[in-house]
Amino acid sequence: MGDFRHEAAFVLGLLSFSASSALADDFYRGKTVNIVVGYSAGGGYDQYARTIARHLPRHIPGQPVMIVQNLPGAASLLAIRHVENNAPRDGTTIAMFDPGLITAHLASDGTPKLDLTQFRWIGTMLRDVRICYAWGATGVRTWDDLMKRKEFLIGATARGANAFVNGIILRKVMDAPVRQIAGYPGSNEQRMAVERGELEGNCASWSALPPDWMAGHKVNVFARFSTKRPADMPEAIPYIGDLTSDPQKKELISVLNAPGELGRPFVLAKQVPDEQLRILRKGFEATLVDVAFLEEMKKQTLPLDPVSGEEAEEIVRNIYATKPAILKTVVEILE
Repeated sequence: MGDFRHEAAFVLGLLSFSASSALADDFYRGKTVNIVVGYSAGGGYDQYARTIARHLPRHIPGQPVMIVQNLPGAASLLAIRHVENNAPRDGTTIAMFDPGLITAHLASDGTPKLDLTQFRWIGTMLRDVRICYAWGATGVRTWDDLMKRKEFLIGATARGANAFVNGIILRKVMDAPVRQIAGYPGSNEQRMAVERGELEGNCASWSALPPDWMAGHKVNVFARFSTKRPADMPEAIPYIGDLTSDPQKKELISVLNAPGELGRPFVLAKQVPDEQLRILRKGFEATLVDVAFLEEMKKQTLPLDPVSGEEAEEIVRNIYATKPAILKTVVEILE
C-alpha cells in the first residue's frame, strides 16, 4: 500500500511538473517581445539587435512577435532604466545596452549607482574588441603620430559609453592629446562626423568599422583595447596596455576594459521569473547556431563571439569586486 501511495505521488508530481512546464512554454504565444536598444538606428548595436530579432522567435515556444525599439540617450542608460522601472517585468521586454555603463556608474564609496549584478542576463552576441582610429586625411597613422599632435578630436555619445571610457584611457591614463566631443546619438552619426571632418577619428568596435574604410585605407587604427587580437586585425595594431610600462596604468586599463568582454548584451529586469529567463536563454543559444541566422550574419559581415548568460553574470560580479584602491582611482579618472 505504501509503495502504491509513493508511486501515485510520484506520478502526480510528474503530471504537475509537465502542466507547469507546458504553461511556461506557452507563455510567449500571442505576445510581443520588445528589444529596447540604447542607441540610434543604423549603428552596431541596432544592427545586431535587428538581425537576431528576425530569427530568435523561431526558437522561443509560442513564436512571439519581436520588435526592436530605439531609445537612445545617456549612453544607453535610458534604455536600461526603462526596462528596470517602466516596462513590463514578465520577460517581454529586453534591453540591449552599452556595458561601459558598468564602470562609469560605480560611485566613489564603492556603491554602484546602477547595479547590473541585479539584472538577469540572457547573454551577448559578441565580446567587444574596442579600437581607436584616425581618419586617413589627418596624417595620423600610428600611436607615435598621435602623441605628436597638439590636439586630436574624437567623439562619444555620453558619459558611460564604451567609446567615452576608451577616450578616458587615452586622455587620463595614457596622457594622449585627445579631446572628446560628446552628444552624438550613436555610432552612425559619429562615423558621418568623421567623414565630414568634424571629428579627426574615433573609438569604436572593430566589428563596426565600415568594410570600405579598411579596404580603401581611409582610416588608420592606432590602438586596440583588448589583449585578444581578432584574426582579421593587422598584427601591427598595438594593445593599449603594451604602450606603457607602468604597472598601475596597466591595471587601470585592465579594469576599464573589462566591460568590453560583455560586448552587446541582452538583459531583463531582475523581477522576470526564472522560467522566462530559461526560455529566452535557451532560445538565444539555439539562435546562435541557427544556419539561417549565421548566413545572414555572414552577409552583413557581423562577427560572433558569444558569451552565455551565466558567464556574463560572472564577469559583472568580478567587475563589481574590483579592489577598493583601484576602484577609487577608476572613479577619479572617470569624473
